[in-house]
Amino acid sequence: MATTVADEKKNLRAIMIACRDALPGERAAAWSESVERRVLASECYRDASAIVLYAAIGNEVSTDRILPDALASGLTVFYPRVDSVTGTIAARRIRDHAELARGAYEILEPPASAEALDRKKFAKVLVCVPGVAFGLEGQRLGRGGGHYDRFIGQLGCEAITVGLAYSFQLLDRIPETGLDRRLNFIVTESAVHRACEAPLPARRMRTKEVNPGGTNHRNPGIHSWWRGLFHLGNNETA
Repeated sequence: MATTVADEKKNLRAIMIACRDALPGERAAAWSESVERRVLASECYRDASAIVLYAAIGNEVSTDRILPDALASGLTVFYPRVDSVTGTIAARRIRDHAELARGAYEILEPPASAEALDRKKFAKVLVCVPGVAFGLEGQRLGRGGGHYDRFIGQLGCEAITVGLAYSFQLLDRIPETGLDRRLNFIVTESAVHRACEAPLPARRMRTKEVNPGGTNHRNPGIHSWWRGLFHLGNNETA
Protein backbone atom coordinates (compact mmCIF):
# COMPACT_ATOMS: atom_id res chain seq x y z
CA MET A 1 0.00 0.00 0.00
CA ALA A 2 1.35 3.43 -1.00
CA THR A 3 2.19 5.86 1.77
CA THR A 4 0.04 8.98 1.67
CA VAL A 5 0.94 12.49 2.82
CA ALA A 6 -1.46 11.99 5.71
CA ASP A 7 0.44 8.84 6.73
CA GLU A 8 3.77 10.67 6.53
CA LYS A 9 2.43 13.49 8.68
CA LYS A 10 0.99 11.08 11.25
CA ASN A 11 4.23 9.14 11.57
CA LEU A 12 6.41 12.24 11.75
CA ARG A 13 4.07 13.92 14.22
CA ALA A 14 4.25 10.93 16.56
CA ILE A 15 8.05 10.88 16.45
CA MET A 16 8.42 14.61 16.99
CA ILE A 17 5.93 14.81 19.85
CA ALA A 18 7.69 11.92 21.58
CA CYS A 19 11.05 13.71 21.21
CA ARG A 20 9.64 16.97 22.54
CA ASP A 21 7.92 15.26 25.46
CA ALA A 22 11.20 13.54 26.34
CA LEU A 23 12.96 16.86 26.89
CA PRO A 24 13.85 17.49 30.53
CA GLY A 25 11.78 20.38 31.84
CA GLU A 26 14.83 22.47 32.73
CA ARG A 27 16.26 22.16 29.22
CA ALA A 28 12.94 22.97 27.57
CA ALA A 29 12.58 26.05 29.78
CA ALA A 30 16.11 27.27 28.98
CA TRP A 31 15.71 26.75 25.22
CA SER A 32 12.27 28.33 25.31
CA GLU A 33 13.67 31.42 27.02
CA SER A 34 16.32 31.72 24.30
CA VAL A 35 13.66 31.49 21.58
CA GLU A 36 11.54 34.15 23.26
CA ARG A 37 14.52 36.48 23.66
CA ARG A 38 15.24 36.17 19.93
CA VAL A 39 11.64 37.10 19.16
CA LEU A 40 11.81 40.11 21.50
CA ALA A 41 15.04 41.27 19.82
CA SER A 42 13.69 40.87 16.29
CA GLU A 43 12.85 43.74 13.97
CA CYS A 44 9.43 42.29 13.17
CA TYR A 45 8.55 42.37 16.88
CA ARG A 46 9.78 45.93 17.33
CA ASP A 47 7.80 47.07 14.28
CA ALA A 48 4.54 45.31 15.18
CA SER A 49 1.47 47.17 16.37
CA ALA A 50 -0.32 43.98 17.42
CA ILE A 51 0.79 40.46 18.26
CA VAL A 52 -0.96 37.10 18.38
CA LEU A 53 0.54 34.80 21.02
CA TYR A 54 -0.50 31.29 22.10
CA ALA A 55 -0.67 29.36 25.35
CA ALA A 56 1.88 26.54 25.19
CA ILE A 57 1.00 22.98 26.15
CA GLY A 58 3.44 20.32 27.28
CA ASN A 59 6.98 21.15 26.23
CA GLU A 60 6.02 23.60 23.47
CA VAL A 61 8.02 26.81 23.28
CA SER A 62 6.37 29.21 25.70
CA THR A 63 5.29 32.78 25.02
CA ASP A 64 4.90 33.72 28.70
CA ARG A 65 7.96 36.00 28.61
CA ILE A 66 6.78 37.75 25.47
CA LEU A 67 3.36 38.65 26.92
CA PRO A 68 4.42 41.10 29.67
CA ASP A 69 6.92 42.80 27.37
CA ALA A 70 4.29 43.19 24.65
CA LEU A 71 1.78 44.69 27.07
CA ALA A 72 4.38 47.03 28.56
CA SER A 73 5.46 48.10 25.08
CA GLY A 74 1.95 49.11 24.11
CA LEU A 75 1.26 46.29 21.66
CA THR A 76 -2.31 45.06 21.37
CA VAL A 77 -2.18 41.38 22.37
CA PHE A 78 -4.41 38.62 21.05
CA TYR A 79 -4.64 34.91 21.75
CA PRO A 80 -6.36 32.27 19.61
CA ARG A 81 -9.75 30.94 20.60
CA VAL A 82 -10.69 27.66 18.91
CA ASP A 83 -14.21 26.76 17.83
CA SER A 84 -14.09 22.96 18.10
CA VAL A 85 -17.30 22.63 16.06
CA THR A 86 -16.21 24.61 13.00
CA GLY A 87 -12.48 23.96 13.42
CA THR A 88 -11.69 27.67 13.14
CA ILE A 89 -9.59 30.08 15.18
CA ALA A 90 -10.55 33.61 16.15
CA ALA A 91 -7.87 35.84 17.67
CA ARG A 92 -9.28 37.72 20.67
CA ARG A 93 -7.70 40.44 22.76
CA ILE A 94 -6.44 40.13 26.33
CA ARG A 95 -4.96 42.72 28.65
CA ASP A 96 -3.82 40.31 31.37
CA HIS A 97 -2.78 36.67 31.52
CA ALA A 98 -5.49 36.08 34.14
CA GLU A 99 -8.15 36.51 31.44
CA LEU A 100 -7.14 33.19 29.87
CA ALA A 101 -9.12 30.10 30.82
CA ARG A 102 -9.20 26.44 29.74
CA GLY A 103 -11.11 26.04 26.53
CA ALA A 104 -11.11 23.71 23.55
CA TYR A 105 -8.58 20.89 23.89
CA GLU A 106 -7.81 22.12 27.45
CA ILE A 107 -5.68 24.98 26.07
CA LEU A 108 -5.79 28.40 27.73
CA GLU A 109 -7.70 30.87 25.58
CA PRO A 110 -9.48 34.25 25.87
CA PRO A 111 -13.21 34.55 26.54
CA ALA A 112 -15.64 34.52 23.61
CA SER A 113 -16.75 38.03 24.55
CA ALA A 114 -13.27 39.51 24.11
CA GLU A 115 -12.53 41.88 21.23
CA ALA A 116 -11.73 40.06 17.99
CA LEU A 117 -8.73 40.94 15.85
CA ASP A 118 -9.69 43.37 13.09
CA ARG A 119 -6.88 43.42 10.52
CA LYS A 120 -8.00 46.81 9.24
CA LYS A 121 -7.10 48.42 12.58
CA PHE A 122 -3.47 47.30 12.63
CA ALA A 123 -0.81 48.00 10.03
CA LYS A 124 1.55 45.28 11.22
CA VAL A 125 0.43 42.11 13.00
CA LEU A 126 2.97 39.56 14.23
CA VAL A 127 1.59 36.04 14.66
CA CYS A 128 3.52 33.55 16.81
CA VAL A 129 2.70 30.00 15.75
CA PRO A 130 3.33 26.73 17.62
CA GLY A 131 4.16 23.52 15.80
CA VAL A 132 5.39 19.97 16.03
CA ALA A 133 8.01 20.35 13.28
CA PHE A 134 9.10 22.98 10.77
CA GLY A 135 10.98 23.20 7.47
CA LEU A 136 13.57 25.74 6.38
CA GLU A 137 11.24 27.06 3.69
CA GLY A 138 8.55 27.86 6.25
CA GLN A 139 6.73 24.52 6.18
CA ARG A 140 4.92 23.57 9.37
CA LEU A 141 3.58 20.37 10.85
CA GLY A 142 0.91 21.13 13.44
CA ARG A 143 -1.18 19.10 15.81
CA GLY A 144 -3.33 17.77 12.99
CA GLY A 145 -6.53 19.83 13.03
CA GLY A 146 -5.58 22.40 10.40
CA HIS A 147 -6.74 25.24 12.66
CA TYR A 148 -3.70 27.44 12.16
CA ASP A 149 -3.55 26.82 8.41
CA ARG A 150 -7.09 28.17 8.05
CA PHE A 151 -6.38 31.04 10.44
CA ILE A 152 -3.19 32.11 8.66
CA GLY A 153 -4.92 31.88 5.31
CA GLN A 154 -7.54 34.37 6.49
CA LEU A 155 -4.98 36.90 7.76
CA GLY A 156 -3.58 37.75 4.33
CA CYS A 157 -0.02 38.34 3.24
CA GLU A 158 0.51 41.50 5.32
CA ALA A 159 0.63 39.60 8.61
CA ILE A 160 4.07 38.31 9.64
CA THR A 161 4.02 34.70 10.81
CA VAL A 162 6.74 33.29 13.07
CA GLY A 163 7.07 29.65 14.07
CA LEU A 164 8.61 29.08 17.51
CA ALA A 165 10.61 25.87 17.82
CA TYR A 166 13.60 24.05 19.23
CA SER A 167 16.42 23.38 16.76
CA PHE A 168 15.72 19.65 16.59
CA GLN A 169 12.23 20.45 15.30
CA LEU A 170 13.71 22.08 12.19
CA LEU A 171 13.94 19.49 9.41
CA ASP A 172 15.06 19.19 5.79
CA ARG A 173 11.63 18.23 4.63
CA ILE A 174 8.05 18.45 5.90
CA PRO A 175 5.23 16.64 4.04
CA GLU A 176 2.75 19.18 2.66
CA THR A 177 -0.57 19.49 0.92
CA GLY A 178 -2.09 22.46 -0.91
CA LEU A 179 -4.01 23.38 2.26
CA ASP A 180 -0.89 23.89 4.36
CA ARG A 181 0.38 27.43 4.95
CA ARG A 182 4.03 28.35 5.17
CA LEU A 183 5.49 30.80 7.67
CA ASN A 184 7.69 33.86 7.17
CA PHE A 185 10.22 33.04 9.91
CA ILE A 186 11.23 30.12 12.10
CA VAL A 187 12.90 31.08 15.39
CA THR A 188 14.85 28.54 17.42
CA GLU A 189 17.17 28.84 20.41
CA SER A 190 20.16 28.98 18.05
CA ALA A 191 19.01 30.94 14.99
CA VAL A 192 16.41 33.01 13.20
CA HIS A 193 15.53 31.55 9.79
CA ARG A 194 13.96 33.73 7.13
CA ALA A 195 11.67 31.45 5.16
CA CYS A 196 9.10 32.51 2.57
CA GLU A 197 7.93 36.04 1.80
CA ALA A 198 4.24 35.28 2.37
CA PRO A 199 2.28 32.64 4.32
CA LEU A 200 1.24 30.77 1.18
CA PRO A 201 1.37 27.08 0.24
CA ALA A 202 3.85 25.56 -2.22
CA ARG A 203 6.03 28.65 -2.39
CA ARG A 204 9.54 27.47 -3.29
CA MET A 205 12.10 29.96 -2.02
CA ARG A 206 15.65 29.59 -0.77
CA THR A 207 16.17 30.11 2.92
CA LYS A 208 18.32 32.98 4.12
CA GLU A 209 20.11 32.14 7.34
CA VAL A 210 20.16 34.90 9.94
CA ASN A 211 22.38 34.47 13.01
CA PRO A 212 23.43 30.96 12.02
CA GLY A 213 23.97 28.74 15.01
CA GLY A 214 23.58 25.16 13.89
CA THR A 215 25.86 22.19 13.95
CA ASN A 216 25.19 20.63 10.54
CA HIS A 217 27.24 21.64 7.50
CA ARG A 218 24.34 21.30 5.06
CA ASN A 219 21.63 23.02 7.05
CA PRO A 220 22.76 25.44 9.78
CA GLY A 221 20.42 25.29 12.74
CA ILE A 222 19.66 21.57 12.44
CA HIS A 223 21.34 19.35 15.00
CA SER A 224 23.28 16.55 13.31
CA TRP A 225 22.03 13.98 15.81
CA TRP A 226 18.46 14.56 14.58
CA ARG A 227 19.18 12.97 11.20
CA GLY A 228 19.95 9.60 12.73
CA LEU A 229 16.87 9.78 14.93
CA PHE A 230 14.67 10.73 12.00
CA HIS A 231 15.89 7.83 9.86
CA LEU A 232 15.50 5.46 12.80
CA GLY A 233 11.94 6.62 13.23
CA ASN A 234 11.19 6.04 9.55
CA ASN A 235 12.57 2.52 9.76
CA GLU A 236 10.42 1.75 12.76
CA THR A 237 7.22 2.96 11.13
CA ALA A 238 7.85 1.52 7.66
